[in-house]
Formats: sequence, C-alpha cells, structure tokens
Amino acid sequence: MIEELGIRDLGVIADATLPLGPGFTAVTGETGAGKTMVVTALGLLLGARSDAGAVRAGQREARVDGRWIVPEDGPVAERVRDAGGDLDGPELLIGRSVSSEGRSRAVVGGRAAPVGVLGDLADELVVVHGQSDQIRLRSGAAQRAALDRFAGAGLATALEEYTEVFARWRANVEALETLQNDRDRRAREAEALRIDLAEIEEADPQPGEDVELGERAERLGNLEELRLAAAGARERVSAEESDDVVDAVGAVDSARRQLERVVEHDAGLAPILESLTNVSFLVADIAAELSSYLAGLDADGARELEIVQERRAVLAGLVRKHGADLDAVLRFATEGGIRLLDIDEDDDRIVALTDAIAADAAAVEQLATRISGIRTDAAGRLAASVTDELSALAMPDATLVVEVEQREEFTASGRDAVSILLTPHNGAEPRPLARGASGGELSRVMLAIEVVIAATDPVPTFVFDEVDAGVGGAAAIEIGRRLARLAESSQVIVVTHLAQVAAFATNHLRVAKDSSGAVTASSVEKLSGEGRIAEMARLLSGLADSASGLAHARELVELAGTGEVSKRDGRVEARGGH
Repeated sequence: MIEELGIRDLGVIADATLPLGPGFTAVTGETGAGKTMVVTALGLLLGARSDAGAVRAGQREARVDGRWIVPEDGPVAERVRDAGGDLDGPELLIGRSVSSEGRSRAVVGGRAAPVGVLGDLADELVVVHGQSDQIRLRSGAAQRAALDRFAGAGLATALEEYTEVFARWRANVEALETLQNDRDRRAREAEALRIDLAEIEEADPQPGEDVELGERAERLGNLEELRLAAAGARERVSAEESDDVVDAVGAVDSARRQLERVVEHDAGLAPILESLTNVSFLVADIAAELSSYLAGLDADGARELEIVQERRAVLAGLVRKHGADLDAVLRFATEGGIRLLDIDEDDDRIVALTDAIAADAAAVEQLATRISGIRTDAAGRLAASVTDELSALAMPDATLVVEVEQREEFTASGRDAVSILLTPHNGAEPRPLARGASGGELSRVMLAIEVVIAATDPVPTFVFDEVDAGVGGAAAIEIGRRLARLAESSQVIVVTHLAQVAAFATNHLRVAKDSSGAVTASSVEKLSGEGRIAEMARLLSGLADSASGLAHARELVELAGTGEVSKRDGRVEARGGH
C-alpha cells in the first residue's frame, strides 16, 4: 500500500504531501483545487505517459514521490532489485520528474530506472479508475484476466498445468516444422560433411604431426651440412682414424696421466685428478654420441625429404579447407562427426516429435476443456454477484452478462474468448461495457466488479477518481458502503465530491487553494472531528457553517461509522450494523 504521496509543481499544486495509509481515504476539495492531480500524480508514479503541459506554469519541472509498504520478498521487491534499486526494510521509494521540455526521469528504490520499470510495478501495486479511463476491462484479454481472478485457485492450478503442457506442445510443433522445412538443406549439409570427414579420415592427421614434419623437413633439407659439422666435431673430440690430429680425448687422457704420476706427493691434486677422470669419461661419451648421430643420418635424405614434403602438402590442404591450423582440422572432424550423427537422427527425431505432439495435443485439448468449464461456472457466479451489486447501486434493472466462448485455436491461456457485457434495462440486448452504460453507470459497474472480484483476489490498492460521477442520494450512499467493504481487504483512495461517499472514509483529506489560487504545502489537511464535519456540510449544501448542513453532516458521519445508511424523506438514518 502507499503510505505517502508527495507532489511538487504539478498542475495547480505547488507543494503538497498526502498522508494515505491503510483503509479508505477520501480526497475532497473545491472545484479546481487539484483533487484530480492526485490521480495524475499516481499515474506518473505508475508509468503513465508524461505531459509537459502538466508542469506548473513558470516552473522547470514537476516531481512526484511515493512511499509504499511492500513485502520484502515479494514480486515487487524482486523487480526493484532487478532494476538495481532496493527497499529500506518494507519501504519502497519511487520518484518521477517531468521537465517543462517534456523529459521524464524515474527513480526506483534509490536508483535511476527506465520508466518502463514503473509500468511493471504498477501491475502489482495499484488499480486506477480515472475519469479518462473509467474501464480497465476494455480488451478481451483484460476481461478474461478479471474472470480468472474471480475463479480463484482452482482455475489458477489448472492454468498452470495447461501452460506447461501448451508451451511444450508449441515448442515441439515448432521444432518439427523446422526439421521438416530444413530437411533438404540438412541432407545437403550431411552429404558435404560425409565427403569432408572421409577426406580427413583418409589422411588420418595426428595431433602435433605438422610440427614434427616441419622439424624433419628442416633436418633433411640441411643433411650434408649437418653431416660435415658432426664429422668435424667428432674428429676434434676423438680422432679415431688419424694419429696426427690432437683430439680432446687424447689431450685429457695425457693430462690425467701427468697428474697420476705425482698425486701421491701432494693430496691437493687428488680432486683435480678426479675431475680430469670425469672429463675423460664425458668426452668419450660425447665422441660415442657423435658417432651414433653420424651413423643415424639418412643415407637417402632426398627421397625421405620428398615423402615428408608430400605429407606436409596433404595436411596443408586440410588446413586450408577446414581451419587455421591442424588442431582446428581435428576439431572440425570431431564436431562434424557429432553434427552428422545429429542430422542422421532426424528421421527418428521426427517420429518422436510427432508422437509427443499428438500426446500433448490431446492433453492441451483436455485441459482447455476443463479450464473452459471452470470459467463458464465462474462466469455465471460473477455475473450474478455483480448484478446483485448493481441493484444495490441504484441500477435495479441492469444485468451483467459474462460470456465464455470456445474458439478453434488454442493460446497460452486456453481457448476461451471472454466478453463482459451489460444489459442496462429489461428487454435490451447485452452490449459491451463501454457502450452499454453512461459515465456514471459505468463507474458503478466497475466498482461492483471490483468489489465482487476482491472477495476472492484482492488488489493491494485501488484508486477511484469521481467514481460517484452522475449519481447521488441512495446510489451515492451505496457506493460509499461498497468502497468501505472494498477497503476491508485493500487500500482504497477515492477522489469524490459527495458527502455520502466521503462519510464512509477512515481517512479524510481536504485539498484547498490559497488566496493566490495555488495549492501549497499547507493546503492539504487531514480532517477529523469538527473540521471533517464542516467539510461534509460544505459537500452537502455548499456552506461549511450552515447549522442544518452541519447537523446533517454530523448525522451522516456518525451513521456511516456505526450502521447501514439509507435515505428516507430526504434524511439519513441508521439501519443496523455494517
């Protein structure tokens, strides 16, 4: 519910704060005092289109701020956090500004947010019935949603089950259509994959093979140079075939023998002799490795190089066709094999999808029929209950009709087309609500519908602007009573000019203009006691200090709070508890 509404520079309102809170709040005031700006302000907080013309003359921008109390773990809090904002405990702060140039900004939970977020929150926070939009149920979808709210948990459970099956059914139908429509293309793709994979399979590339072949080609291309270098190095390490060359093996061996002859005379030479001995073994090992390397050099390097280059050409061809390198070729082969298996299973998939679609189609039809039955039953009860309410609201000859018609096609909400119609008097044909009632009658019809539906599915906050337009007397009293009943389960805010309606309020606010014609911070007053009686007298007679008006107002307020109110001989009297 909304705890407080702040308005600045909107229409005639310069600066005003409205304390709202739970129960039934009535907003009254003289014509032109800005009462309807309250509804306009709420509309801005709920994502309505901004109008630069609503900015108070001479000001740069209008601003509206609202403080709501919402569940900390409910859908409103979740949407606020999704938008980057947060709650302060259970309090949610929402702000909206409109510049004189038409620019609009929104703040949700302390963070700037798109205006669309306000519209998302509106669905969970408030239902507004304004003078320019008396009827919320203009579309068939909205009328169906209203009936579904009234039908309650039984329909909600059936719809949840239906929605799950319907979504799966539609997804499978689309998947089957895609498979069937793409069958030729997928067949061509499969054939191309088979050719490519056969080529790769025949070549049988191995991971890292391209690197290994590159190294072999480098060695084979420089074979003679490698042979000469290795042979020269071996001669200098160990001249096995010439006694004239001083090689490393002989030099180290000679040095070792020199020290062996004298080491017994000086123990300090022992470590040096040991090192020379080790070097002798190491140089001998190197000589052996060089000999082995020379022996292993290919005798026919040219032929092997040719074979290596041919293999590299094969791999390069695969890389050009299937990837940036050999690893990409191998990935293509793996992924292509998986893709080919997937395509080859199309026929099996088509059979499985066809069977699943048939089963789900039967379930969809069965569940839709069940939903239609629940809706049809609820439609009769809703129509009867609202008709009873209309009789009490001085429309005794009016009848509400709720039609549920099954269509051929199925949608996410079933197969029903719901129409709410009104028969304004006996003998008339049922007509759509907007064409079957006058403005005042339409206000009463909407109030009756909301009162009946709220008994099974209450809305957090209702806002009514001139719901009593075109009515008076007993009808106005009945409107007040039903607004009070609605306030038992929801917060109700009503802009009214009738004392018979305001009498039932638990919170009465008066909006007044100052001497300059503006509504300022001191112009919104929370009425109680004699102040409220004076305002009620003004509403009744136009005079706030008329003795008869004050007496009448006092009686009306007292009786509205303690018993049923009816009109008899121009007076009001108690008729028991309410």
